[in-house]
Amino acid sequence: MTRLFVLLGLLLSVQVLQAQYEFTIVKDCRCTDVKNQQRTGTCWSFSTISFLESELIRQGKGYYDLSEMFIVRNIYRDKARNYFLRQGKAQFGQGSLAHDVVRAAEMAGLVPESVYSGKPEGVTYYDHTEMEAVLKAILDAVIRQKKPTQRWWAAFDATLDAYMGPVPETFVVDGVTYSPKTFAERLEIRADDYVGLTSFTHHPWYRSFVLEIPDNYSNGAYLNVPIDELEQVVDYAIEHGFSVAWDGDVSEPGFSQKHGLAIVPESPSDEMWTHPVKEVAVTQAMRQQTFESYQTTDDHLMHLVGIARDQNGKKYYIIKNSWGPIGPYEGYLYMSEPYFRLKTVSIFLHRDGVPPELREKLSL
Repeated sequence: MTRLFVLLGLLLSVQVLQAQYEFTIVKDCRCTDVKNQQRTGTCWSFSTISFLESELIRQGKGYYDLSEMFIVRNIYRDKARNYFLRQGKAQFGQGSLAHDVVRAAEMAGLVPESVYSGKPEGVTYYDHTEMEAVLKAILDAVIRQKKPTQRWWAAFDATLDAYMGPVPETFVVDGVTYSPKTFAERLEIRADDYVGLTSFTHHPWYRSFVLEIPDNYSNGAYLNVPIDELEQVVDYAIEHGFSVAWDGDVSEPGFSQKHGLAIVPESPSDEMWTHPVKEVAVTQAMRQQTFESYQTTDDHLMHLVGIARDQNGKKYYIIKNSWGPIGPYEGYLYMSEPYFRLKTVSIFLHRDGVPPELREKLSL
């Protein structure tokens, strides 16, 4: 069976014999194939490109397989400029956030995966470990100069070419020649159509603020709403066909791609993988405490594509990961409502996916 369009209702209704979780799909959004970021810290690009591909499907523009690594390459360049101008007093690494993907699409354009895979000839596996070290060494060497020139850019771009392959200036899709920017214009993805939301008490409600997490190098602002309303946003969005890019913590013992679950059990044990167990009742204060104690960090970004319920009626969010088609649900997992409430750092979605009354309150 081809995975050109993943039919979640078929995929996720598979009953796994060794686990007694029984899920019923309430609502799902159409999405593209599960991919694998492999040995890179580029989940932010894989999740958000998947989100944008779903947006194109939702808008009736058809199926596209967009290049994650084209966006990654351009964000490396953007982070390099930021790191250089801040004289090394900034984040430089593999991480980034959902809003940077849409910003990069406007800044540098988009290309299909068939045009740019980010793997030069002879390379079959993504691994940015050495490349990141070389890129940062170039930047640190330049910053140490008393009067740096701009010639380092050529060395930086040559390094990207060596590790990721050069980007073609033009390419053909459906018989039409495009540049990355004209292809992005064809798809009509506009940054102003999208919004990031979060939920923390150290800033006022219904106002925007720059979220204080290390990968927010571009100082992206998020609208702040209570956790109950953040959950309502996701429920409304999915019900109306809008998927969501999710940023949160996956370092908890209740997160397991192997078991296809993300849960917050009151008493962790092996039984939590075999049948539904009682979970923690998550409060706003609990969220804040785990965030400020570094128990909740922005470890990972994924694509939230649906809602399901287990045999006891408990709500779960259907999540598409970017670690390949592994686990009982072939790359997807079920995230419980308590896990979402405790471990979500932020969400990113189309502004029309926000409930109208909240949209008005936030002046969207």
